[in-house]
Amino acid sequence: MFTVLGEYGLKPDPSSTDADLDDIEQSYFARGGTFCVLEDEDGSIIGAYGLYPIENRTCELRKMYLRRTHRGRGLGKLLLEDALASAGELGFATVTLETASVLKEAIALYKRYGFVPCPSDHLAARCDQAYILVLR
Repeated sequence: MFTVLGEYGLKPDPSSTDADLDDIEQSYFARGGTFCVLEDEDGSIIGAYGLYPIENRTCELRKMYLRRTHRGRGLGKLLLEDALASAGELGFATVTLETASVLKEAIALYKRYGFVPCPSDHLAARCDQAYILVLR
């Protein structure tokens, strides 16, 4: 994940924005969310996403990344579709996300799936945009 951030000139923040990765079980599963990884044939992690509950029936899509070597094969679409299906199965009605404008491909994907820009009262230091999707 941090490799992908570096490709776009973004910095990891293990003491704040990325602190949830220190204990994925507690940060995601124990709160009623989930964290999924996509592995290559050799077992190496090539992609991931997390659904982090933030209030009643709303979750935040976090840590959705895909290694450069595996982009352009529809795997980002696969990850997002799985994330949205999981959000619905977990009982969430709304999915939010924060992102950085340099992640143009990801933003285009989010928009294709119906995410729309929204105001945010808090953005992670490396993020400058927020989006929301109401699940049907």
